[in-house]
Amino acid sequence: MPSPARDPERLLQRLEWTVIRRLDGLLQGNYRTLFRGFGTELAELREYVLTDDVRYIDWYVTARLQTPYVRQYVEDREITAWFLLDLSPSLDFGTVTVQKRTLLADCVGVLARLLTRHGNRVGALFFAGQVERFIPAQSGRNHVLRILEDLMAQPRLLRAPLTDLSSPLTTALRTIRRRSLIFLVSDFISAPGWEKPLALLTQRHELLAVRVTDPRERELPDIGPIVLEDSETGEQLFVDTHDRSFRKRFADAAALREARLQEMLVRRGIDLLSLSTEGDMVGELIRFAQMRREKKKLPTRQSLPRAAAVAAAG
Repeated sequence: MPSPARDPERLLQRLEWTVIRRLDGLLQGNYRTLFRGFGTELAELREYVLTDDVRYIDWYVTARLQTPYVRQYVEDREITAWFLLDLSPSLDFGTVTVQKRTLLADCVGVLARLLTRHGNRVGALFFAGQVERFIPAQSGRNHVLRILEDLMAQPRLLRAPLTDLSSPLTTALRTIRRRSLIFLVSDFISAPGWEKPLALLTQRHELLAVRVTDPRERELPDIGPIVLEDSETGEQLFVDTHDRSFRKRFADAAALREARLQEMLVRRGIDLLSLSTEGDMVGELIRFAQMRREKKKLPTRQSLPRAAAVAAAG
């Protein structure tokens, strides 16, 4: 019999009782703030504001009125969501009780179950250096269990090529045809050069970035001489964490990596949900939902009702 940590049914039951029930009370069933649908029926045109997605600018109306306008659509009720899941060796890092890989599985279980409970479909793509597995999108609790089972069954790699997010993003761009909601779940420790496929993917789909982290990746504790090992290349380095200047250089490098990631995501209009091995998933999901709700409610200077919008769009 599989252990509780490796049993997808027990994992999903735990998440349903300890996480999803809490979210039900705190969000009061309003999951639209977490997951937006995609519609084709034009609702209104309104003036562009800084936080709007440039993909929705109506260039014809903008040219006619000499002011940037964006289209807003009536949202479809059904959402198709895809999880691009990083299973590289760097995910096998964390605290004594919670590794980033465990946090990733919990996050997928919660988000997938929230979606499928409302009739939406979810699929998954696993990658570690390259794409390892593709699970077509379906609905229902049993399908969530299948994703979790396949996720837990994936072998833990002792070594793998340096993670390159270009590969899963390019595969998703090629294989996911219908406009969808895509979760890129990773620690974002990757080789550079994946911004171009990211930009292409966001032109067709709505993409949310979910980052799983551990505090020790940003700041080393003062614990004396240790050997640091790159989990993906196996390269080792002996360091003395008593050395304050070394700890500062480590923190500065982590801060620079963080700033570059944030700048890239903001430039592409991608919201970021950050989850820590020492954090509270429910609290982070609530904050994320509130952030998306506030973005959606930002005041605009002028909008055209549906009839006028349709006429203006011609």
